[in-house]
Amino acid sequence: MDESVGWVQISAVSGMATAKIITGRLEAEDIPTRLRYEAAGMIYAITVDGLGEVRILVPMQEQERAVALLAQTYEDGELTWEKE
Repeated sequence: MDESVGWVQISAVSGMATAKIITGRLEAEDIPTRLRYEAAGMIYAITVDGLGEVRILVPMQEQERAVALLAQTYEDGELTWEKE
């Protein structure tokens, strides 16, 4: 990753599982992500006083697109599912 890119926080969630779902959605749209969190919260699964908080960051130039993407909602009928 280009270290000269300015990274901005677009969300803060409780727990790594939720953070991975969000980053997966962003990365599926070719938006790079980084996670910032306290190691102690992950090691001991502590969610008190912000220790379980995971901050999601994207490159500054992708901030608007990432926020808009995460704001989208879908109704069941709008999604196309392939049947096997």
